[in-house]
Amino acid sequence: MSIMERIAIFPGSFDPFTRGHAALVEEALNLFDRVIIGIGNNTAKQGLLSVENRQRLINDVYRNNPRIEARIYTGLTGDFAEETGACAIIRGVRNTTDFEYERTMEATNHRIYPSITTVMLFTPAPVADIASSTVREVLSFGREVDEFMPEGISLKKYL
Repeated sequence: MSIMERIAIFPGSFDPFTRGHAALVEEALNLFDRVIIGIGNNTAKQGLLSVENRQRLINDVYRNNPRIEARIYTGLTGDFAEETGACAIIRGVRNTTDFEYERTMEATNHRIYPSITTVMLFTPAPVADIASSTVREVLSFGREVDEFMPEGISLKKYL
């Protein structure tokens, strides 16, 4: 009898990947055997980092953890989940605004992909205030952002 590996995807733009994102990945590893960080590639949006550099940054964070990988994808997140064999989509919730948005997305995904479960994880309090948009704004004013980044990661390397 073989045991099926429980895979979850954690989708987002991750522009850039922050300590908040990393905290959610750590929580997800308590629930799943593998976590695939899905970097959405919206070609209509110009981001701070290229999707390739976002992937490189995430791979650098998790270079010693074979349970985590970063992949770039386009299209619907549910399709990406099916392609990877994932049974769940991880979504982070920092506040009530996030919750309302994520609840609506979960309902839509459940209609289209009934076999895939959305798991909402609350971002831990010490990093719940960190958002990629905030990091980009602070950076735009020439300030250092390393305190928002995962341990040992300097954003300058990926710009």
